[in-house]
Amino acid sequence: MTVNHYADGVKPARLTGEEIAANFTDMHAPLGDHEASVAADRCYFCHDAPCITACPTAIDIPLFIRQIQGGKPADAGQTILGQNILGGMCARVCPTETLCEEACVRNAAEGEPVEIGRLQRYGTDRVMAGNTHPFSRAEPTGKRIAVVGAGPAGLACAHRLAMKGHEVTLYEARKKPGGLNEYGIAAYKSVENFAAREVDWLMGIGGITLKTGHKLGETITLAELQDGYDAVFLGIGLAGVNRPGLPGETLDNCDDAVDFIDRLRQSDDLAALPVGRDVVVVGGGMTAVDAAVQARKLGAETVSMVYRRDRAAMGASDYEVDYAAQQGVRVVTNAAPSAVNGDAGVTDITFERTKSGPSGLATTGETITLKADQVFMAIGQRLDGVPDGLELDGRKIAVSGPGRTSLKGVWAGGDCTPGEDLTVVAVAEGRDAAEDIHSTLMEG
Repeated sequence: MTVNHYADGVKPARLTGEEIAANFTDMHAPLGDHEASVAADRCYFCHDAPCITACPTAIDIPLFIRQIQGGKPADAGQTILGQNILGGMCARVCPTETLCEEACVRNAAEGEPVEIGRLQRYGTDRVMAGNTHPFSRAEPTGKRIAVVGAGPAGLACAHRLAMKGHEVTLYEARKKPGGLNEYGIAAYKSVENFAAREVDWLMGIGGITLKTGHKLGETITLAELQDGYDAVFLGIGLAGVNRPGLPGETLDNCDDAVDFIDRLRQSDDLAALPVGRDVVVVGGGMTAVDAAVQARKLGAETVSMVYRRDRAAMGASDYEVDYAAQQGVRVVTNAAPSAVNGDAGVTDITFERTKSGPSGLATTGETITLKADQVFMAIGQRLDGVPDGLELDGRKIAVSGPGRTSLKGVWAGGDCTPGEDLTVVAVAEGRDAAEDIHSTLMEG
């Protein structure tokens, strides 16, 4: 939903440009050479390496850490990027605390895992700083593949196919490639325009033609792509936004959290971005956390993140919720929104208290009302505009094996297919689909 006008309490420049710049510095500063060496020395180099199993892209974590320990960070980066071509962004945004670092033996023994994410960033940054792309293309195969969606899944698929010698046309609905990495990740997690720089670096493989402004079902159709290409990969993400249908949710300054994050990410001047004095974010996932924290960093005086279930059921990790609380976000659980209140713009929002029982979630009859001049809804996204002929699994595109859909010659991966909606998972699915597309085309 587009915000039509801002109420008196919603205004830009709540903080000075200097204060905002300080608030939006890198969430985790990069490791220096000595710091990386010390962090690498903590690895046990386990023979069974549970961290590898916990990584959706199956990076050989002990190997790349040993390469850092041996003073070869570029080799470490090559090890990482061979499995995860978006390893730089994943090092910044992956919930490592619930993946590789949670599985780390040091974590079980001491409660303090090896800093795998920061070491991964150290290695990938060294490779990306080089003058040449570390991967080269195989001999041309003569095959042409259409990849729809230039998000993590589509980019990973396109790069792997190009590396195999295929010609790839990458279609993207928006003006810029990158998908969630470009438009939906908190700005303090991806500073200095890293998402765009990573895409430019990835495209250095060659063999990929990017066409922006092309949306499936509007400027291009699946049938046309099937006729014009040897294979099609769909990495179309989740473009739709869920809305609860509350009374008052169309009031000015009741907005979708994804739109707020999008505006923030694309802003050239964060001090010019309006934010409320009293902000309420409805939801308990990563989008809710990112919206709430960034509202605080822009100068909102009070920010509440309200979730209808208990904290254990939140989609965001404990680490992220704790970080939000450290930034001054009030976390309220077991409260479901019932009405957004106001005349033209939002003045407050009412919630009903909830409890979990044998029949599921139920309201208790108790209500609370939170003052708000700005409300962000972060209750999930949905798949819109599914082409005819594609079978669904629930509300997403059904796939078997490495991304094969119900249509011959059409693969899919990323958030538009079942599974966890994580960047690293999308990369793995795009990569694996590319391998299957290559095998299918070359073996006939």
